[in-house]
Amino acid sequence: MIPYGSLVVYRTLKGRSYVKRLEEGQDWHSNDGGLSAADVHAAHFGAVVTTSQGIPIRVQEATLYDRLKNLKRQTQVIYPKDIAYICLKLGAGPGRTIIEAGSGSGGLTMGLSWFCGPTGRVVTHEAREEFLKLARRNLDWAGLGENVELVLRDIADGFTVTGADALFLDVRTPWEYLDHALAAVRPGAMLGFLVPTVDQVSRLLLGLEKRPFAEVEVCEILVRGWKPVADRLRPEDRMTAHTGFLIFCRQQDDSEVFESLKPMGTRERKQEAARQARLEAAEDAGAPPAEEPESRETPLHRLLSFIKGGSR
Repeated sequence: MIPYGSLVVYRTLKGRSYVKRLEEGQDWHSNDGGLSAADVHAAHFGAVVTTSQGIPIRVQEATLYDRLKNLKRQTQVIYPKDIAYICLKLGAGPGRTIIEAGSGSGGLTMGLSWFCGPTGRVVTHEAREEFLKLARRNLDWAGLGENVELVLRDIADGFTVTGADALFLDVRTPWEYLDHALAAVRPGAMLGFLVPTVDQVSRLLLGLEKRPFAEVEVCEILVRGWKPVADRLRPEDRMTAHTGFLIFCRQQDDSEVFESLKPMGTRERKQEAARQARLEAAEDAGAPPAEEPESRETPLHRLLSFIKGGSR
């Protein structure tokens, strides 16, 4: 029997699916006819139930994927393919405290809530009240969110939690909040970000390299389905391609000893020289002009000299 209160997927002959909570006395109606709630309750997940018009409907248990695909949205949501990787990279699980901003329609919040379970904690921040209310409605509809704290707050004022195990930012200018992020997580914590354009990725990377972060990863996740026909197996004509760039890093204390002993080839030396030149240029830009500079050589000049010397 399918318990009342369960989220049920109704799948039609045309492959369309509808997710609805099974409530006693509340029948399901569609163009194919109605399904009695009592008939669905008497069936089991994976069964086929016939409508009032004699049309068979499959009744299936709603997974996390089904919940994510059918949530109400007012914003661009993070896709399930990205949510799964984010949860793994952040280490979402029992007993963990995860910070999120912004909440949007609550898609990632649902995923984090699912993986963290009853002993975990998710604290999600959103600056717009209408989005926060929508996220709460979606969590309630999905049967999730008991471990979620929704905070109406602009993260420019900082986060409401300290010592968190991980943090994820889905905001337009994440590089502006890196200092607040560091103050909110414990040492060694994982941080993740999602941005849609390469310009945003570049600005975020520049912000990360000025602070104690390591193991920086930039990726995008593409999913291409294959037609499941045994004797004619081939890729689908369409795929879920770029939906955003994912950036991950880990809080890591700086260590001159560790950096000095890392083996580096020519390419790595040039990359490190370029990084140092950027850092020095940023410091020079923020410092007051010296009264009598000792040298006119700029960080860019030093970088060019290094490259010329390394290419001989």
